[in-house]
Amino acid sequence: MKKLEAIIKPFKLDEVKEALQEIGVYGMTVTEVKGFGRQKGRTELHKGAEYIIDFLPKVKIETVIEDKMVDRAVEAIRKAANTGRIGDGKIFISSVEKAIRIRTGDTGGRSALIHRPANIFSDIPLGFLVNTANLCRAVSSVG
Repeated sequence: MKKLEAIIKPFKLDEVKEALQEIGVYGMTVTEVKGFGRQKGRTELHKGAEYIIDFLPKVKIETVIEDKMVDRAVEAIRKAANTGRIGDGKIFISSVEKAIRIRTGDTGGRSALIHRPANIFSDIPLGFLVNTANLCRAVSSVG
């Protein structure tokens, strides 16, 4: 298992979340953080005085996934978070020895991970699927 930590610009959060969901990563922890790197903050004027803002607002996304999903997840984050400007962020990958689900006590493997296989019907309301299935049955019984 691997833990991915991505530090990104806040306005890119929804795009990154959607990109991860498309490849089957649904669970994540999101934290508002502040920091700087090469971007080095910015200077602002307030009531005629100049202020240096060193720490810029960022968002940290954390998720634990199977080793085989790492490359796809990294690429999904890179594409979704990229603006082409300094300060787009960083992705850190680390090994996870063990994960334990608090509710059940399950450890390691799929039982403790926070992702599931992509479901093509996940964005379709259940009522629509049920009504569509009933409609299909009704049409097939008529014909």
